[in-house]
Amino acid sequence: MALTAEEKERRHAERAAKEQERTAKRLEKERLEAERLEGMRVYEKQYEKCGRICGIDEAGRGPLAGPVVAAAVILPKGLTIPYVNDSKKLTEKRREALYPEIMEKALAVGIGIVSEKRIDEINILQATYEAMREAIQSLGMRPDVLLNDAVRIPGVEIRQVPIVGGDAKSISIACASIIAKVTRDRLMRQYDEAYPAYGFAGHKGYGSKAHMEAIRKNGPCPLHRRSFIRNIVVEPAEKADESRK
Repeated sequence: MALTAEEKERRHAERAAKEQERTAKRLEKERLEAERLEGMRVYEKQYEKCGRICGIDEAGRGPLAGPVVAAAVILPKGLTIPYVNDSKKLTEKRREALYPEIMEKALAVGIGIVSEKRIDEINILQATYEAMREAIQSLGMRPDVLLNDAVRIPGVEIRQVPIVGGDAKSISIACASIIAKVTRDRLMRQYDEAYPAYGFAGHKGYGSKAHMEAIRKNGPCPLHRRSFIRNIVVEPAEKADESRK
């Protein structure tokens, strides 16, 4: 049955109203995002007269396996990148989408990677500092001030500003957190191909129930941090010592 002119007009008005509502919601979402991003530039504005501002963050302090990765990012003055946030608050899909945009738009990006063996040698805190120093050194340009996520890095003769929760408060640190997280996650997916019994592609080396069960079943692999898994598995030498008691 053909629609009457009145019904056609009513349906057209309904479609127009729905489109207007969608547009209003989109604009409000964009306004809130712009407002949030502006709030993440407070520290960048505060220290912009210092010169090059570099955000520093790490990924992988807590896992039972794999390296700790740090990233250093220098952004152009005034740059904002929509949806940048603390990497832990973003989905893996969003982090992967932001990674190439940050790499393209940043003035410089440096990455530092410290292995699980080195972590066992010097402890995770010192290994994290080492990764951060390596990231700064690999920037290709010297920053004038470092915005760090909560820590003060020893052995660095550059002005440092530790910011508690900095990856959610500074766009520079947030970008560094995304670069560090994506870099490490990609490494863990590669390691999963070499050691498929442990499920590294899923948990990225963190202490999930499935990961700990895999360690107990298969024993540790070369990627495991021995200093982190002492309560999960007994090494052969320790078993021998126990048997002699």
